[in-house]
Amino acid sequence: MADKIRIGIIGVGQIGKHHLRNYRSIDGAEVVALADIDELEGARVAEEFKIPNVYNNGYKMLERDDLDAVDICLHNNLHMAGAVAALRAGNNVYCEKPMAGTYTDAETMYKVAEETGKLLSIQLGTLYSKETKAAKYLIDGGHLGKVYHARSAGFRRRGRPYVDGYGSFNFVRKEVSAGGAFYDMGVYHIARMLYLLDNPDVLRITGKTYQETPIDPRRFEISGYSVEELGMGFVRLANNIAFDVIESWAIHLDGLGGSYVVGSEGGVRIDPFGFYHNIGDIALDSTADLGQFDYRMHNVHEIGDVYDSSQHHWIAANQGRVELLPTAKIALNTMLISEGIYLSEKLGREVTADEVREMSQSTAVDI
Repeated sequence: MADKIRIGIIGVGQIGKHHLRNYRSIDGAEVVALADIDELEGARVAEEFKIPNVYNNGYKMLERDDLDAVDICLHNNLHMAGAVAALRAGNNVYCEKPMAGTYTDAETMYKVAEETGKLLSIQLGTLYSKETKAAKYLIDGGHLGKVYHARSAGFRRRGRPYVDGYGSFNFVRKEVSAGGAFYDMGVYHIARMLYLLDNPDVLRITGKTYQETPIDPRRFEISGYSVEELGMGFVRLANNIAFDVIESWAIHLDGLGGSYVVGSEGGVRIDPFGFYHNIGDIALDSTADLGQFDYRMHNVHEIGDVYDSSQHHWIAANQGRVELLPTAKIALNTMLISEGIYLSEKLGREVTADEVREMSQSTAVDI
């Protein structure tokens, strides 16, 4: 095992605690400092996770000269400020999804990472699922032929943060979260499909968003709810690929059919996993033993834990055991699509990727 990676984490709310629990299972990770504006909670979490250094200001923590990496677990509009500060302080950065509140803020993060030569990774957990890895194996092996269409789908029947009974109202206030269903869950599903498609350039986007399902009046008033519960879009990608997107926090249905990729020789559905192809006149629908596939990857091809999860991969990349997947580039394209759908809704027409870039405005908030 390579040396321990010394980590400082900024933000130890719900997501920060989740990251800390994950680090406990990764031998190469050592969290040595945390920062949170809530001093009491910061102290409590530091005691629980045996973290020796506690700060109530992220910038103070970044003055340390013994950190290898910084983990950003803040609300969406705070990602850019925290990530840029950490990168400029000489740290590799791991940031929660979505990459930022707007495309232009995400682009700033990407450019600063390139300028500083530091690693920047975005938490895109779906890239490391058995289903995604098996689909990538089939696509890269040419078993789908020429890929020409994909769908990204995410479903909750009624699962809006706070107003449906869980989580913080910060998730549904645009001034903090910048978006709703797309930024909460959609980024996972869109990013996964872009990864499987080899992250082609975005050309044009059209989209629509809704907030129509009734909300408890008291919760609605307290929350300041101002984001979408349902969004959909159609995206023209390079290489003649059509990509449609639908993401639901709340909808009166029993499901949306899940994500898939189809090509000239076959198709693969992500959940439930299936491979569909023809041999002559016979149409074949195939299931897969994903457990055996994962076992063989670990023990026959000896890849170890480097793709076990987003955080396992991040630590392995810091140790030099694996090349970092281009999660920042994928996340940036994901931001372009998401903001493109919002802009299309606002303007009532299809928009180009260049229009999204030109019209994107920073919503960044200082940490």
